[in-house]
Amino acid sequence: MAELSYCAQEVRRYDRDRFLTALFAPSRRREDLLALYAFNVEIAKTAEVVSEPMLGRIRLQWWREGIEGLFTGAPRSHPVLDALLPAAREGRVPRMLLDALVDGRELDLEAEPPATLDALEAYAEATSARLLEAASAVLGADEPAARPAACQVGVAWALVGLVRALPFHLRRRRLMLPLDHLAVAGVDQADLFELRGSEGLSGIVMRLCRRASERLQAGRAASPPRAARPALALGVLADAYLRRIERAGYDPFDPRITQPLPAAGWLLARASLLGRY
Repeated sequence: MAELSYCAQEVRRYDRDRFLTALFAPSRRREDLLALYAFNVEIAKTAEVVSEPMLGRIRLQWWREGIEGLFTGAPRSHPVLDALLPAAREGRVPRMLLDALVDGRELDLEAEPPATLDALEAYAEATSARLLEAASAVLGADEPAARPAACQVGVAWALVGLVRALPFHLRRRRLMLPLDHLAVAGVDQADLFELRGSEGLSGIVMRLCRRASERLQAGRAASPPRAARPALALGVLADAYLRRIERAGYDPFDPRITQPLPAAGWLLARASLLGRY
């Protein structure tokens, strides 16, 4: 087996599901796709590796300037930027979307939880949906027909991911549930930070999961170009995670929810054969 590139190793370590989907991309596009996903890993961890928001903004600004260098002929030295350079030079990764992804990660540095479900979905669009749009472009599907599916599947994937990451975020004193939903359900934030579940919390998780399912259905009705499907294949894994969360009674503190899917590779292989996502 050939040795994995730096980007492939980083994505496999920090974003296993996307790594698996990238294996089903055409070989000529795979390293570009992994470079994009490694870029996302770098900016997504910003809030976790800095001690205060200002340092996070400085770090994101470094990446903005790194993106500028890719497209102006003055690239900075970094393994991820080095790997992104061929796609940038050949116009296979839109600068606008790379910049948008960095802008979206500014939201991770804000202390306030999302006020509404609309605000939470706006965050999901700014991060996950834009990434799927960029991935579709890298795969050769940079056209309007690919964007609706990328947006819908991207938001669904983010909602599922936020549910699964809820214990991790709460341990870091970060709340990513809509405040209006907490108020209606009578869920006390203090209980959440103590990792105490409740019927009201499970109800909120159930509604988020149902919203993710609706988004997946809308994405599948969009009929994107076939070239985009290796990126959109996250929808197959989202379905599997949603089934697991349902079996756990929508309890976000059930340890089964955070576990990776043992059959993820098989699910993706089957979906690839059938042309599904």
